[in-house]
Amino acid sequence: MLTVGLTGGIGAGKSEVSRLLASYGAVVVDADKIAREVVEPGTPGLAAVVDAFGPEVLTADGSLDRPKLGSIVFADAERLATLNGIVHPLVGARSRELEQAAGSDDVVVHDVPLLTENKLRSLYDLVVVVDASQKTQLDRLVRLRGMTEGEARSRMAAQATREERLAIADLVIDNDGPLEELEPQVREVWQELTRRAASGQAQS
Repeated sequence: MLTVGLTGGIGAGKSEVSRLLASYGAVVVDADKIAREVVEPGTPGLAAVVDAFGPEVLTADGSLDRPKLGSIVFADAERLATLNGIVHPLVGARSRELEQAAGSDDVVVHDVPLLTENKLRSLYDLVVVVDASQKTQLDRLVRLRGMTEGEARSRMAAQATREERLAIADLVIDNDGPLEELEPQVREVWQELTRRAASGQAQS
C-alpha cells in the first residue's frame, strides 16, 4: 500500500484532482467529507461544537449551520484552532479506519485540505500538492463559488501560504491553467504513484 497526502489551497482545484485519481482507481479518503460526517446531528462531534460555540451555530432542524460557523472561525484564529481541535482528531480516527480497510496493493489518497497547516506530512509516504497562483484561487472563489473578494481573501489567509505547501511536496500538479491541461498531469502522477506502490518505493 502507498499512502498519499493530497493537498492544495482553497480554489486550487484539489477536489477535481481527487475525483480524477478516484476514477483511475485510487482509494480516496476525503477529509472534508469525513469532517461533515463527524458533526452530523446526534454525533459527539456536533455536541462538542455546540458546547464550544453555542446553539447559534445550529440550524432550525438541529444540523450544523456551516456558513454561520465559518463566519465565526475564519475571522478569528483562536476560535478556528478550537474548532480544529474538536474536528481533526475525529477525522483522523475515521481516516485511519478507511485506510486500514484498503487492500495491500492499493494507492490510498488522503484528500486533506489542511495537511500543511496541521503538520501531517509524516503520516504519508509522499505528498502531492495541487498548486495555483493566488490570483487564480481568488478568481475561482469569486466566480465559481460566489464568494465576495473579502470572504475569499479571508479564507485564503486562514490557510498555509503557497510556499509552505510547496515546501512539503514530493509531487506538484500545476492547476493554474484550464481544466483540459489538468487531466494529463494527473494521469502522469497516477502512473508514478502506481509505479511506486508496485515497487514498494515511497520516495524517489
